[in-house]
Amino acid sequence: MSEISKSPFDPITIGPLKLRNRFIKAATNEGMAKGGLVSKGLSLFHERMAEGGAALSTVAYCATSRDGRTFADQVTMERDSLTDMKAMTDAVHRHGGAISAQLTHAGSFTFLPKSELQTSKPLSSSGGFNKVGVLSNRFFKQAMNQSQMEAIAEEFVAAACLAREAGFDAVELHMGHGYLLSQFVSPVYNKRKDAYGGTIARRMKFPSEVLSRVLDAVGKDLAVLVKYSMTDGAKGGNTIADGIEIAKYLQSTGAHMAVLSNGLNVESIEAMFGSSLPKSSTKPANLLIAVGMWLQSLNAPPEVQFHENYLRENALKIREAVDLPLAYIGGAASAQGVDQIISDEFDAIAMGRALIHDPQIINRWKNGANETSGCTACNRCVTMMYLPTGTHCVLTGAQDAKLNTIPAGASS
Repeated sequence: MSEISKSPFDPITIGPLKLRNRFIKAATNEGMAKGGLVSKGLSLFHERMAEGGAALSTVAYCATSRDGRTFADQVTMERDSLTDMKAMTDAVHRHGGAISAQLTHAGSFTFLPKSELQTSKPLSSSGGFNKVGVLSNRFFKQAMNQSQMEAIAEEFVAAACLAREAGFDAVELHMGHGYLLSQFVSPVYNKRKDAYGGTIARRMKFPSEVLSRVLDAVGKDLAVLVKYSMTDGAKGGNTIADGIEIAKYLQSTGAHMAVLSNGLNVESIEAMFGSSLPKSSTKPANLLIAVGMWLQSLNAPPEVQFHENYLRENALKIREAVDLPLAYIGGAASAQGVDQIISDEFDAIAMGRALIHDPQIINRWKNGANETSGCTACNRCVTMMYLPTGTHCVLTGAQDAKLNTIPAGASS
């Protein structure tokens, strides 16, 4: 690493949590919770991140309830999973790392069949046609009323409390990418005319209430992070000016850190990944993948070419506007790229694909290696999550799929 005023290997304190360095394994859908099982495969995946040097590893898409799931193969914050969650957090702690639960409610972004949801129409900020629902014969969504907002807010609080009991060191509220809280934040989804729609202040009202309640419940014991999209990257969506205002609301509400992501899952996934999804002349065998890729292709721009730190320009605008601790995410792939992020005064570096490719690169950077990740940003790891093996890099291989069928807390 070059000589700079701060090092990515300096410790950092986020709320009540002290981390050994500034590297965070970003939440990326692992696909290793088959049938909702917190499995040995999922545990090993995050253990490898801690062993490789990441200070904090984020377990993706921990649904606040069964109705809050996007997929059936997704962790749900339920007491029945407590023993297995404890086994996973213990595994990360053995390597000196910390672990975070990304708390998510899908809202209308759910592919669950009708038999899997208690409500006839999935919840969202606004009602009407649900384009994602064509995959599950749920063509309409319902606008949440006040009592439903109260219930969902309590779901997030209960999930955060269970995360604390399970040994997690942090929780990350997902306010980006088109999930429920994002469906309030984004004008692409939020068409309300009441106190929860219209201006950015009103669109942030419910997400801010959720954040405030979670902070009150666990903020003295756990770091409370928020992941959000700086821009929606879609017509009629949030711009970077809105992204700056969102950060200001997160700061005033008391978030311990914001993770600066981008884009929406359906409308602008290239804005999230900084490169195009893989294209193939053959139709994927998994119908969910096939239809999902077709939906995304309707809005896809021409081929987007990856470049390192591709979200830096917008992230710098957020950095200039707030004092809130910020984690940069978006294509860090080399020692020089990481140095750039730190010199830009971001507090942490969140990485996804590069660590899926090789978790050990952080340790090698710490030992002075001046190397660039072998990740090619092909995004094929995104579609791997639907396979029995779960998410993995096609260049470096997968874990044993059998591990995804064994509870994390089962004896060896």
